[in-house]
Amino acid sequence: MPVLNLKNVRFRYAQNAPDVLCIDEFEVAKGETVFMHGPSGSGKTTLLGLVAGLFHPGAGSVSVLDRSINAMTSSERDRFRAEQIGFIFQAFNLVPYLSVIENVTLPCQFGRRVSVGFTSVADEASFLLSRLGLQGCEHSDVTKLSIGQQQRVAAARALIGSPGLIIADEPTSALDADARADFLKLLFEQAERESSSILFVSHDRSLSSQFHRSQSLESINRAPSSPKGGQGS
Repeated sequence: MPVLNLKNVRFRYAQNAPDVLCIDEFEVAKGETVFMHGPSGSGKTTLLGLVAGLFHPGAGSVSVLDRSINAMTSSERDRFRAEQIGFIFQAFNLVPYLSVIENVTLPCQFGRRVSVGFTSVADEASFLLSRLGLQGCEHSDVTKLSIGQQQRVAAARALIGSPGLIIADEPTSALDADARADFLKLLFEQAERESSSILFVSHDRSLSSQFHRSQSLESINRAPSSPKGGQGS
């Protein structure tokens, strides 16, 4: 079974609005890394929201790790996302009253297991932070970090526990060249460790050659129009 399958999916933001997404079928195989690209307003962020269960399709099915996301209750989707999906949000979505390491280890409080080779959640979190150049920042106030540092904290949170599917929305936008290279190396290492799949959205097409497959959203989306900017990015 594919790790991700969308079939006959239709999505719009309001009842009388045009479809933002109209996807007959899209799959990501186990262990596959997919680079998704498309212009602003084409619906890339919306697609990731559907995959993560943040949005509900108006029609069709979204299955992740052989589970139907749209058949779950809201609380079941929240728990499944925390346990099985590593999500790097474009806006980071860090919890401001938690420290750096508390943000990183948050998914493990909802059942995500520690990756093979680590003795504890804290051990793995410290490893990820170190690899991303944040050693010594474990107990820092996350709101006092730079934008680039916050993005790396969000990346570490998504990678901890080697979830079956990692989805990333512009995860390197605030990183300099060295930090971007370090993050991508760690991302692929973590995915290979447990044969995790990656769905990676970015405007930076220069990164696409590092992935198994490069896919334009326009090639699978038959929606006649898409919103510009904001939710449809």
